[in-house]
Amino acid sequence: MRRSTRKEQDPDLGILAVQLSARVQREIFARAAEQGFQDVRPRHGAVLAYLDAEGTRPGELARLAGRNKQTMGAILDELERLGYVRRAPDPADRRAKLIMPTERGLRFMEISDSLVAVIEQNLSDTLGPDGYRGFMAALRRGVASLPAAGRDTEG
Repeated sequence: MRRSTRKEQDPDLGILAVQLSARVQREIFARAAEQGFQDVRPRHGAVLAYLDAEGTRPGELARLAGRNKQTMGAILDELERLGYVRRAPDPADRRAKLIMPTERGLRFMEISDSLVAVIEQNLSDTLGPDGYRGFMAALRRGVASLPAAGRDTEG
């Protein structure tokens, strides 16, 4: 049997993880585009998924998203150019910067959070509430068992 056929018929963890991520992202970004957010891309989720309404330091965003500071800087530049975030002095340390969502950024964050909730509800409906809770618990344990640090997978 060809490797591609075997992987298609019996996908391994890496393939299933990529398929799950791609399908969730496709759903979020397609629905967001319908609501006027055609310019935001999945790579921007490295910021927008973790950004706090009151602002977040770039280094913290990089850590949370598992990206290096250079990659995060490029994503932040794009989002700033698109009008989703702005850089502001951190009141706790004037030498540091905070990444602040703009009104457009806040609106996208609200929409994406509600879209994720719909996707999660659909999965819960498919798997049943107990099955979904078990699925999420297993995912969390699995993710926690693997190293968080390393090279960016996107950049």
